[in-house]
Amino acid sequence: MRVVVGLLLLLLALCGSGAQGEGGGLGQVGEISEFQETAPRDAAEESAESTTKQTTPDIWAEVRALRDMVVELKVFVQLLQRENSDQEMRLTATESKTTDLEKENADLQTRLSSSESELLLSKCRIDQLERENAVQATDLTSLGTRLTATESKSSDLEKENADLQTRLSSSESELLLSKSRIDQLERENADLQTRLSSSESELLLSKSRIDQLERENAERPKVAFYTALTDAGHVGPYSTDITLKYSKVFTNIGNAYNPATGFFTAPVKGVYYLQFSVCSNRTGYMGVYVYKNNQLIMFNDEGKEEVGLEYLTKSVVLELKAGDEIYLVLPSDYSLYDSPHNHNTFSGSLLFTL
Repeated sequence: MRVVVGLLLLLLALCGSGAQGEGGGLGQVGEISEFQETAPRDAAEESAESTTKQTTPDIWAEVRALRDMVVELKVFVQLLQRENSDQEMRLTATESKTTDLEKENADLQTRLSSSESELLLSKCRIDQLERENAVQATDLTSLGTRLTATESKSSDLEKENADLQTRLSSSESELLLSKSRIDQLERENADLQTRLSSSESELLLSKSRIDQLERENAERPKVAFYTALTDAGHVGPYSTDITLKYSKVFTNIGNAYNPATGFFTAPVKGVYYLQFSVCSNRTGYMGVYVYKNNQLIMFNDEGKEEVGLEYLTKSVVLELKAGDEIYLVLPSDYSLYDSPHNHNTFSGSLLFTL
């Protein structure tokens, strides 16, 4: 900036001297003209005047060039002045900003001092932390070892936990099934309890009824017999009807059958079941009459055309009063056959009393 100002001052000085020369030249020219008009001129003066006339146009040309240069320099100076004004304004702004920066710098110095103090404290704290970190590094190494062992154990536990989860899921499924089954069994058990209570009640009634029936049965007479006719072989034919005496007695509970007479006598009033079988091995007729007292109850017979054993079996259910007699009669001209094989039998029993 100072170089530019110096250059401008130099150009102004040159412009000033050029202006004076231009003014002086004009004066000299006037004086020469006046001298030429008033005084006679000699040859030397005329020669000088000629030289001056030749030199004057060059000076004027330079003067005009310097004048143009001065005009340009004035314009340039105006531009520089405006620029200088702008620079001064920027300088003012810069100085203001510099003032602000100085204040900010002062603040930063203060903060820097505080930060340096804090830095010292931080360094002390860092040293302390480094010592603590060394201790913690040792602890960390120990913890790393323990962590490795723990991770290994954790991996094993995770596997075991996965197995337990699988087993737990299976157990839970089984538990749900078991609960469902238990609910079903509880319902069934409730039904069974109800049925059991009902059955127990019925059982008590049945026991009571059984006891009653046992007492009644103990009081009721027991009657049953089973007999066979003879071991003698052929029986008949006879010219008249004869009462058959079944002499071989195998069963005679109550002694209601008499083998000497062939009569079955009802000991009590009741319903009796009676059965007989008839056998013969001769040609002709075989059969028997069944009598209740003197009343004919049944007559069954069959004609035989060939020799050989042939059977006839019948049964009756009769209501008898105490003292009624049942017996079998062989019709005349009828024959039977018996042997130790017991082909002809007569049996009966009391069904129930009345």
